[in-house]
Amino acid sequence: MTRPLATAFISLAFLVVSAAPALAAPCKDAKGKFVKCPPKGAPKKGPCKDAKGRFTQCE
Repeated sequence: MTRPLATAFISLAFLVVSAAPALAAPCKDAKGKFVKCPPKGAPKKGPCKDAKGRFTQCE
């Protein structure tokens, strides 16, 4: 009865270990060497509005 549980646990552990490198996502240059990742842009704050609260073109 514990055999299916052990099999499920082992397969789950295998899945977690194999996904770990994908989560790191290091930056590489054209030659494949690790480099410092560029900073991400400022987060977008949503639609732009003027002083009266009307939607306007974002700058």
